[in-house]
Amino acid sequence: MDAENKLDCLIVGGGPAGLTAALYLARFRRRFVLVDGNAPRAAWIPVSHNIPFFADGISGTEILARQREHAGRLGIGIRAGSVTRLEKTPEAFIATVQDDAGGTSRIRARRVLLATGAVDIEPDLPDLPDAVQRGLVRYCPICDGYEARDHRIAVIGHGDRGLGEAVFIARTYSDDVTLLTLGQRLALDEGQREKAAQHGIRVVESPVAALDIRDGRIAAMQTGDGTEHRFDILYSALGLRYRTDLAASLGAEQDPSGALLVDEHNQTTVRGLYAAGAIVRGLDQIVVAMGHAAVAATHIHNRCELPTEDEPDGSNGP
Repeated sequence: MDAENKLDCLIVGGGPAGLTAALYLARFRRRFVLVDGNAPRAAWIPVSHNIPFFADGISGTEILARQREHAGRLGIGIRAGSVTRLEKTPEAFIATVQDDAGGTSRIRARRVLLATGAVDIEPDLPDLPDAVQRGLVRYCPICDGYEARDHRIAVIGHGDRGLGEAVFIARTYSDDVTLLTLGQRLALDEGQREKAAQHGIRVVESPVAALDIRDGRIAAMQTGDGTEHRFDILYSALGLRYRTDLAASLGAEQDPSGALLVDEHNQTTVRGLYAAGAIVRGLDQIVVAMGHAAVAATHIHNRCELPTEDEPDGSNGP
């Protein structure tokens, strides 16, 4: 699209959040483009059981397929490519887009909604790269912990995040929980050690030497001292790498972990720049991401004709 044709909005990212925003903006009859790099984290989900209306569970790929089919009914086009640069002028945002063939173009829009998502930090397991993406290690006990209840569960992690997830699982779903640090020393203060003991959490700090993979899952780990640890389910709690480069390049504020800070309309600290989904600080869930997108898209529609530079802090309009 020519840079002189100003859109109402540019959506970056075609996961659940981006596709929900597109649905809302299409129904608001806004002029927008959705650019998608075709790497949604939601596609890694084998089955999610906490999406409303899908009592038997639904896979991430099925969620995305249904959303894309819905978008197609409204004539929403999804442009394949990556936004490599985002600039802001007093009149508009200007995005540089690289398509799959290596060509570049520019898009000019009044508002931008980032739904670029995040990538899970993969555990360093012997001869097993991309264990999370391959579904051998799970990453969301909120999504499927209920189905794992009363099983032997291990959590890969260290520091507050690892202990926090192990405690969450132990007090909610299972009394057989092990925290694996993969060779890193777990520095716990007295209060943290008491919390681990209170919930019966075993801590294994030895590095992993070998894995036993059966039926599409990691059934056991052998540590360097020859001890075998068997589990029914394995979660990773190593955190996320947020795809926030575009927002950061414009000076959008982030929390210490790198997630974007937004207001009640899901607008970042850069006026006219919105964010939805995993890149936003808060609960990392598909239904939450969709809620972010609905809130942001509605605010974009209501404020679209207003110049971003003149909006008051907080954007307290309708």
